[in-house]
Amino acid sequence: MENISINYQKVKKKYLKFIKSQEVISEPFRDKLRQLNKFYLPISKMIKDDFQKSKKTKVIGLTGGQGTGKSTISNILKIILKEGYKLETVVFSIDDFYKTLHERKKISKKINPLFITRGVPGTHDTKILFQCIKDLKKNNFKKTTIPKFDKSIDDRSPKNKWIKVNKKANIIIFEGWCVGAKPQKNKDLKFPVNQLEKQKDKNKMWRQKVNSELKNNYKKIFDLIDKLIFLRIPSFKYVIKWRLLQEKKLRITGKGNKTMNDKQIENFVMYYERITKHMLKTLPKIADTVINIDEKHRLQTIKFN
Repeated sequence: MENISINYQKVKKKYLKFIKSQEVISEPFRDKLRQLNKFYLPISKMIKDDFQKSKKTKVIGLTGGQGTGKSTISNILKIILKEGYKLETVVFSIDDFYKTLHERKKISKKINPLFITRGVPGTHDTKILFQCIKDLKKNNFKKTTIPKFDKSIDDRSPKNKWIKVNKKANIIIFEGWCVGAKPQKNKDLKFPVNQLEKQKDKNKMWRQKVNSELKNNYKKIFDLIDKLIFLRIPSFKYVIKWRLLQEKKLRITGKGNKTMNDKQIENFVMYYERITKHMLKTLPKIADTVINIDEKHRLQTIKFN
């Protein structure tokens, strides 16, 4: 089987160990080996083949709605790339590049109070993010650091907690819910998509600023992506369902001191609704790889465009 590396047994062992560490009470991973063979190994092989063409650092964008398993999948790909193909791999999330609480307070006063809530384009520090990817890709690589964001205090972690990258990466896996998102047409911004926009963005300033960020600052960053992988959910309602599951996981593991109740989560995902629905329309046609996720949260089919 071509896409199984010579280190298959080692990969399998590390993969199963990692999956076990991620399992939460009542939520076991299903079809573990089938998922490894049908999804993770072919994707890793695609990444490896792309790297081998030029031997230059490749940026892999991994995107999909909240709760689709982006961070878990990122770490699985890292295991395969490292153990199977000996490729130095760095993983980070767009979430770690949120603006500080102080910066978001400023933009919320200037444009719209909705910007105090992290999540949408406009709430990330795009300058640091752009420079970070450029630094990691440099031929004359120097040791660098990647920011960390502490969601429990809703602010950036101090610099001594940032991730240190000491070796030049062959592969950068850059994951996030809006990675690779395209801006909407102005006419599509006219009408609110939910109660949040209807009540708190009456003058459309919030959604217009978000869209403008996607057109400009985020486009510059997304243009650095070599391959985009899109985790496609059946519909937006599953974002709420799976976000509730994520929160349950946080409560059980104790990671994150501040957890939300169900009503708060339903309100929170409204911030993501407009862009998530737009991504569901546009990304299946332009992503390099599309993975369809079924209603039971399982990887169902894979398509390489």
